[in-house]
Amino acid sequence: MNVLITGASRGIGLEMVKYGIEHNWRIFACCRHPQQAETLLSVAKLANGGVSVHVADMYELATIQALSYELRNDAIDILINNAGIYGSDKNKFGHVDVQSWINTFQVNTIAPLKIAEALIEQLRMGERKTIACLSSKMGSMADNGAGGSYIYRSSKAALNAVVKSMAVDLEADGIKCVALHPGWVKTDMGGPNAEISTRESVTNLFDILLSLKAQDSGRFIDIDGTDIPW
Repeated sequence: MNVLITGASRGIGLEMVKYGIEHNWRIFACCRHPQQAETLLSVAKLANGGVSVHVADMYELATIQALSYELRNDAIDILINNAGIYGSDKNKFGHVDVQSWINTFQVNTIAPLKIAEALIEQLRMGERKTIACLSSKMGSMADNGAGGSYIYRSSKAALNAVVKSMAVDLEADGIKCVALHPGWVKTDMGGPNAEISTRESVTNLFDILLSLKAQDSGRFIDIDGTDIPW
């Protein structure tokens, strides 16, 4: 199975790479600065050719087009849009950092769509034909009881809208598109007080991804496999 993962240099993305190696999958591990991704490069080196590391900079869409050309002859079974940022802490009413908001939309919302567009032919060649976007419960309108976090919440809510539209537009190609909540995970973004490890999150996420059916396309799925309200 061929799996492409963005944001693969740390956190959930890096754990996904390790999980894929254990299952003998072919992994295309993408990150912004591969030359600085020492841990990812070390992991890839131990994979006996099963992992290749590629540039995919969410701020520079030309790198995504270059990635598509580089992989033009490779099928992709599962595309995982994992790269994401939280944005500025200046995200409360009256103090929202507009430039950070724009940057966060670029990474969290626009780039996942542009990656899917760039790699659509590789997905059509794949067997599983799955696009998974790492979203968050913080993008749920119904689940928002705390307010604030305007930057991150809105970027993930918009990502959910992107996933829903892709699910409709790509149905004829047999491509499934889902938004996944990875849980509150102990990463640089999630912090040390989070509820689950990256391994627990990744194990559950792949359990979900490998059991998806055509009718699941367009869902917003929690880490336990249940639906999250929009």
